[in-house]
Amino acid sequence: MSEILIVYATTDGHTRKICERLQRVIEQQGRQVQLLRVDQPQPDLTQFDKIVVGGSIRYGKHSKLIYDFVKKNQKLLESKPNAFFSVNVVARKPEKSQPDTNPYLKKFLGQIAWKPKQLAVFGGNLDYPNCRYLDRQMIRLIMWMTKGPTDPATVVDYTDWDQVESFGRLVGDMQGE
Repeated sequence: MSEILIVYATTDGHTRKICERLQRVIEQQGRQVQLLRVDQPQPDLTQFDKIVVGGSIRYGKHSKLIYDFVKKNQKLLESKPNAFFSVNVVARKPEKSQPDTNPYLKKFLGQIAWKPKQLAVFGGNLDYPNCRYLDRQMIRLIMWMTKGPTDPATVVDYTDWDQVESFGRLVGDMQGE
């Protein structure tokens, strides 16, 4: 049985929800999946057949911990079937919702040496009422600049859950080279 590790960073918990959906889809294919928040102690990564890394964007950047994880484990990642996904609200726009068109994913890939074998971009979650005051104001400013919703009562999930499930099936089916 194939064992898959999904390592992720999340700010407000939405990336974890995506990871949990990926886990359910992959486990339906008869594979075992372990979720690991990137700031938790790492198990022996060699025990996993496949590794998926995912991270969300906050203020235009992926978590430094994701960069550190990738740098530290690059050789191991490259030796196995692997994937990376980014969660960001800019992916709400169709023209920025693909790996080759999403500016945050392109920036991330330009800053690391690892070349993931599979890539995905998922729209994030906008939940103003649950943001801290300063974060809410900063995100509203960014949304105003990018013609997104600015009403402080706005709660909207931009995630295409069918796309998440398709990516989960792809991950489950990934084969070694």
